[in-house]
Amino acid sequence: MSKVFKKTSGNGTIALYLGKRDFVDNVDSVEIVDGVVKVDPSGLDGRKVYVYLACAFRYGCDDLDVIGLSFRRDIWIQRVQVYPVTNGNAAKSPMQECLMRKVGEQGCPFSFQMPTNLPCSVALQPAPNDSGKACGVDFEVKAYIANAADNGDEVIEKKDTCRLIIRKIQFAPANNKEGPKADISKQFMMSDKPVHVEASLEKETYYHGDPITVKVKINNETTKTVKKIKVSVEQLTSVVLYSSDTYVKEICSQEFGETVAANGTLDKSFQITPLLSTNKEKRGIAVDGRLKDEDTNLASTTLSQGDNEMQGILISYKVKVAVNVSGGGLLGGLTGSDVIVELPLVLMSPKPAGSTDITVEG
Repeated sequence: MSKVFKKTSGNGTIALYLGKRDFVDNVDSVEIVDGVVKVDPSGLDGRKVYVYLACAFRYGCDDLDVIGLSFRRDIWIQRVQVYPVTNGNAAKSPMQECLMRKVGEQGCPFSFQMPTNLPCSVALQPAPNDSGKACGVDFEVKAYIANAADNGDEVIEKKDTCRLIIRKIQFAPANNKEGPKADISKQFMMSDKPVHVEASLEKETYYHGDPITVKVKINNETTKTVKKIKVSVEQLTSVVLYSSDTYVKEICSQEFGETVAANGTLDKSFQITPLLSTNKEKRGIAVDGRLKDEDTNLASTTLSQGDNEMQGILISYKVKVAVNVSGGGLLGGLTGSDVIVELPLVLMSPKPAGSTDITVEG
């Protein structure tokens, strides 16, 4: 635990404490979200104190409370009563024990276990002139004072609440696997032999900011000439809510002036580096969820078990190698064509080393 995060309600009656705001999804399990609420019973007026953890999809900049429309949909929500205490004998985690020592006797612990089929925290990058909160998936821990946990008719005033945004994140697997390989052969008009293209990656998973090495092999058995090679990376953003839609955006590309003459071959590696810094002006690029205004990076690949249907925003990447073959003859490049090979790419962050010092951020 590196920090203790604290939010106090406007009336000072309750305060929410968390030992961290990043919770790791290990694909087959998710870290438990545990914390403590400090409660001053004198300010409750006979009401109770609840905490909820919600995973929500935000598809508009802000809530239009004036006309009663909401651009936020809860994908998953769980509530628990923390005061009066309903289970005083429940075992406390080491995190909660540490927080209780800080909060004192007024501390009420709580914990949530998220299911494995929830998406990770991700945001869609707004245009440079857009204002308000970005579209995306976020997680919120909120403590509130109410007569009932979830009564639609009860109005809960803002001064009776306190909340902290947390993140559900995934890190790259510890064991990197051998990279993918794909090949294709394509025949052209007026040619009885093909152009054969093979592409491969050195490894399955790359870290954000690392150059990606793409090995390309070309066997040109035609009478045509390979004029150039384009290597690009595309981000695929699948929005799974009421329906499933996938948006594809090119986030990195580079052309290489490599030529392969008729009946020639090529065996060469090319490097490209997809970065958020070169995509700052592109609206709709998916980025990892951020806390406050801290820096972030391109959204990480979503890892899943495959058998659980997930909602929200799911991220994947692919490397595309396009080999441009000229048409030759009088028409030249007008009759040219691309031979395209695609490879899946896993783009993630490495798991950071843990730290033990405790400081307070309120």
